[in-house]
Amino acid sequence: MKITAVDTILITIPFDSGAPSAVIAGRPRTSVDILFVRLATDAGVTGWGEAFGHSVTPGTKATIDALIAPLLIGRDAREHTVLIRELQQKLHNFGRNGPVVFGLSGVDIALWDIAGKAAGQPLYRLFGGAPRTTLPAYASLLRYGEPALVARNAARAVERGYRHVKLHEIDVPQVAAARQAIGPEVALMVDVNCPWTLRQALDMAERFRPFDLTWLEEPVWPPEDHESLAAVRRTGTRIAAGENAGGLHDFRHQFAAGALDIAQPSVTKIGGITEQRKIIALAEAFGVTAIPHSAYFGPGMLASVHVVAAMAQETLVERLFMDLAACPFGGLTTAVDGRMPVPQGPGLGCDPDPAVIEKYRVG
Repeated sequence: MKITAVDTILITIPFDSGAPSAVIAGRPRTSVDILFVRLATDAGVTGWGEAFGHSVTPGTKATIDALIAPLLIGRDAREHTVLIRELQQKLHNFGRNGPVVFGLSGVDIALWDIAGKAAGQPLYRLFGGAPRTTLPAYASLLRYGEPALVARNAARAVERGYRHVKLHEIDVPQVAAARQAIGPEVALMVDVNCPWTLRQALDMAERFRPFDLTWLEEPVWPPEDHESLAAVRRTGTRIAAGENAGGLHDFRHQFAAGALDIAQPSVTKIGGITEQRKIIALAEAFGVTAIPHSAYFGPGMLASVHVVAAMAQETLVERLFMDLAACPFGGLTTAVDGRMPVPQGPGLGCDPDPAVIEKYRVG
């Protein structure tokens, strides 16, 4: 089953988040970027993957087209493990995190899609998962800044059936507003995106204590300062992190440092499904709960759902709290009553809608 073509397809889809647009990388965030990686084979089986992401997609696309794609043409898609290892070693001089690894993540997901299609099985069943049709999801809200907007959107998430709500706020008034809006029975998490020194993180963890957080996510800058994360965790605050980690060995160091309660490998950033499943197994060995980061609407979301569905214990799926103008996979990336569907078709379960790609393609 030889790979005959590697295509990268960039689409951008407008969304409504229930709030004014935030500015990211110098431009208002009014749309979701999805970078597809499509592998065609001489057996007529096509695999779809997704490479991270957001404002860095043009760089990742160029990296795949220039560095990764030429190394894939003519290779056997069935030699998945050997091929990914070889690509990692050949390209390691260009970085063990960033666009090269993001690109390899998309390739790995597409190879798994091919493997599932060839076997006639959804990936979660190929991985030995029990028959599940839905999984619990948590609403991952954007950063709004204004307490009234935070309260309104947190309440909207609960109205839509979510029993777990995550904020991306960095101060007490916003977190207080969310807790008041959703009540004491709904789980509340806060992702602050690596803003603080250790001293500041310790202070903010104490200030957040009255709001009964299920976890505090990435409170320390830089994210690779695992010892400081561990120091915050020793105060009794449950710590989540991992979407910025640089592979299996970075997670191993976090676990050995006692830095994490919740591990969050991100499938389009970490090296794909293959690396993510290694990290989940390692987390289990260290007694750390794995709840993957999955802020996607493309193949990365479907891959994340399959990986979670194959886990022994039911766990949460992250779902960004926004409404897209169109979804490439229709209802497969939409939570209903706070639960995400588990695709039942072979491979990832579904190919993207070509009409959506045609309408929103930008590269």
